[in-house]
Amino acid sequence: QVSLVESGGGLVQAGGSLRLSCAASGRTFSRYAMGWFRQAPGKDREFVAAISWSGGRTYYADSVKGRFTISRENAKNTVSLQMTRLEPEDMAVYYCAATTMSEYASATSYSRGKYDYWGQGTQVTVSS
Repeated sequence: QVSLVESGGGLVQAGGSLRLSCAASGRTFSRYAMGWFRQAPGKDREFVAAISWSGGRTYYADSVKGRFTISRENAKNTVSLQMTRLEPEDMAVYYCAATTMSEYASATSYSRGKYDYWGQGTQVTVSS
């Protein structure tokens, strides 16, 4: 069982930066790959980024490549999403999620696969 709590959301001007964090409970955090997803009003939830359980592999949606960076600290049971050059289109509720996906799963698996645990989300608002 893993419990996830996101933080770090807020209001930022276009072009600015935010760092989201996700704190996980449970002793087995290091066994889980982690992902960030987002959902804007009226839209489906979409994949943003993922990181393997070791931290050695990362995956990004095309829309955020080069602007967002996902990282994790297994010793602290945390995963982070550093977001830079934010755009109004990035405005959404951001969720972190955990999955037991293999270290060597494909990028498609990470972006479309089943995640077992979800946080409650944190709002990111980008003003133009």
